[in-house]
Amino acid sequence: MELNQLQDNPGARKSRMRVGRGIGSTKGKTCGRGGKGQTSRSGVAIKGFEGGQMPIHRRLPKRGFNNHTRVDFDVITLRDLQVMIDNGSFKAGDTVTTAALKEKGIIPKTSEGVKLLFKGELKAKLSVDIERASANAKAAIEKLGGSVTVKVKQPKREKVKKDPKTGKAIKA
Repeated sequence: MELNQLQDNPGARKSRMRVGRGIGSTKGKTCGRGGKGQTSRSGVAIKGFEGGQMPIHRRLPKRGFNNHTRVDFDVITLRDLQVMIDNGSFKAGDTVTTAALKEKGIIPKTSEGVKLLFKGELKAKLSVDIERASANAKAAIEKLGGSVTVKVKQPKREKVKKDPKTGKAIKA
């Protein structure tokens, strides 16, 4: 076989449909796009259009609420802390902080904070400085002689009283 004898298998390359070549081609005049209007032009994609039927995204009811101020915490348990001590990430008596956890790659760098939960068992004394901690986890660490410092992310907002007639805020 020579290089000039190489060719594709029959039917491997299908030629594109040539439109606008007369009524005998079945793709003449409107080229398969139907009648007039917006959809006969190029660059049109009517998203969610169901031929005049009410679209599904409008037929179904809205549900739920998306809180845009929500803070998602990465969860760490007492068992996770013990595993970190066992594999040498931290030593007994060290201070575990959010920054240290990010630096060692235990939580993602984009993390907004860490929450410590009471699950598993911790055997070593640690000092923990994070955003949230459950009461049981805090008690378990303090029982071993360690300490838990919980950072307050956002101060609680004071409720503003409003004047019932005008609706404006009243300073208390």
